[in-house]
Order: sequence, then structure tokens, then C-alpha cells
Amino acid sequence: MTNEENFRDKSGREFKFTSQDFQRVRKLIYDYAGISLSDSKQELVYSRLSRRLRATGIGSFEEYLGLLERNDEAEWQAFTNSLTTNLTSFFREPHHFPILAEHMTRHKHREHFSIWCSASSTGEEPYSIAMTAVDAFGSYTPPVSIIATDLDTNVLATAEAGVYPEERVAKLEPDLVKRFFLRGTGKQAGYVKVRQELRDMITFRKLNLLDNSWPIRSPLDAIFCRNVMIYFDKATQLAILKKFVPLLRADGLLFAGHSESFYHAEEYFRLRGKTVYELATKPRDPIRAAARGESSVAKAHDSLRAGTSVESPAAKSSEPSQAHGSLLPRGRLGKL
Repeated sequence: MTNEENFRDKSGREFKFTSQDFQRVRKLIYDYAGISLSDSKQELVYSRLSRRLRATGIGSFEEYLGLLERNDEAEWQAFTNSLTTNLTSFFREPHHFPILAEHMTRHKHREHFSIWCSASSTGEEPYSIAMTAVDAFGSYTPPVSIIATDLDTNVLATAEAGVYPEERVAKLEPDLVKRFFLRGTGKQAGYVKVRQELRDMITFRKLNLLDNSWPIRSPLDAIFCRNVMIYFDKATQLAILKKFVPLLRADGLLFAGHSESFYHAEEYFRLRGKTVYELATKPRDPIRAAARGESSVAKAHDSLRAGTSVESPAAKSSEPSQAHGSLLPRGRLGKL
């Protein structure tokens, strides 16, 4: 029996899903998002995309994939959302946040800090960055702006709302929960909502890391690109890392996930500490200049320079509404 028959003939399947179907899925998601799916992901792909077949009323994978290949824009977004993984939590990989706080404290003389969270998922990471900024500057309105991006529009909607089940904050220190979240009452009981000052620090946007240009204004003080590179092959990783180089300040930091290593990009980044990287060269050194000068990167950088800037939330409000460290009332969430 062939591999295709072994895969196709498994019992209990609602839809026929052949190895050829899986290969088409692999190519589509790789070409669009750079995500590399291993053979071990066949069952996961079937499970997630079967939901799309049911939702659309399409009777076969062959027909569904044909719809995507005809560039149905709405279904492309649903397809991508289905195949992206969004495992996250507040202060995940906690050793990163004291490093970020120290970096902010050391450079308090700067007028403004800009941070890019490049795979923000449902928002726990950028909100953790915002909480770190509040504590580093001793103000609910620190001079910090965070651009938080993701490919998945569903998780971005959750992130922008800033509302989470209480169990998502259960492992946080009680003081953090009191200072940075409102607890729901009545119909909203069992949920918490992120404090407005944190939400004001963050701009959420859809962004594909494979796009030729990114609407990100440099210079950046830090880039968080954690637990996303593991889905890309080495060539795609290197292309993205090269494009990070001209965006960072000379002393900027790049935070990676615990299972990610950028040894293959040592010309551009050197390891500073556990999964924290810094630029390998000074701004005027040849390698950094080369990163700026390569045709694709240079075009991207020019687009970024001319792109939409992210307004500093600090410009909107310079006065904290409460003194840092005071307790938040356990009030209503308001509109969800």
C-alpha cells in the first residue's frame, strides 16, 4: 500500500484528504506566510481545515484548495488563521523582562522608547512589555510606544480588546493583577480587562513578516520576535533577521524564543545572554551597511522610513491618572 493510501484510508474521516492535498496546503502556507509544515502536521492540518470546509459548506479539500488558489481574499485570511499557532501567556519566558527593564532604566534620558512585538498573538506579550515599562519608569504613562503585530486577525481582535478569562492571570503576582487589571462583575464576572493606560501604549496591526516592506518606523529600542522563527526555514529566518538590522538602534535588543537560535545570522546578531541578541556590528560597520544596501532590504528600509509612523501614546497623555503602585478598584469591565 502506498503512503498516500495509508494516509487517505484512515477510518473516521469526514473528508477525503490525500498526501497531494497536504502538499498543496504546505505550498500555499509557505508561499504566503513562510510557515514550514512538517509531515508530522498532517493530522493537525486536516483537523483545523476540516472546520473551514464545514463553515463554508465546501464538500472536499480539492474544491477548498482550488478556492484558495483562485485567491479568495476572505478565505485566505481564515485559512491562515486556522493554521497559525497562538500559545502565549503573560510574562512568558520571564527572564527577558528584567533585561528589558534594565535597558529602559539605563537609557531613561531618551525622549522616547519604541518597541516592536512582531508576533503578538492574543496580546499577553505586548501587555507584559507595557507593564514592564510602567514599573521601569514609575509612571502609568511612560515614554514608550509598542507596535504589536500578527498575521492572525482573530488573535489581534482579542489582543486589542484586552479582555481575558481570570485563569489567564491566575499565575501572576496578586499585586500585578490589582495594579494592571479590572475585574469584571455581573455578566462580566470571571473576566479581567487590561488597564486603559497599558492599552494606550500599544498599537495593534496585521503584518506578515514575509511582506516586502513593513510599516514600522525606526529606530527601535527592542524587537520581540519570540517563538515565531521556529515555523520558518533557515533561509526565511535569515531574510527576516537581515531586515531587522536597520530598524534597531545601535544598542537595541532582539528577544528570541527559548527554542530559537540565530547562530546562522552571526554576521548580523551576537548572543548577549540567554535568547537575547544585540547587533553584531556598529552602525557604520561594513556588515550593517551591507544589510542596509542589499536591494531587497534597502527597498524595505526605504518603505519603512516613508511608512506610517506610530504615534507615541505619551504624546496623548503626559499625566498618570493614578500614582504608580496604587491599587486598582475591582470595578466593572464596561463595554466588551
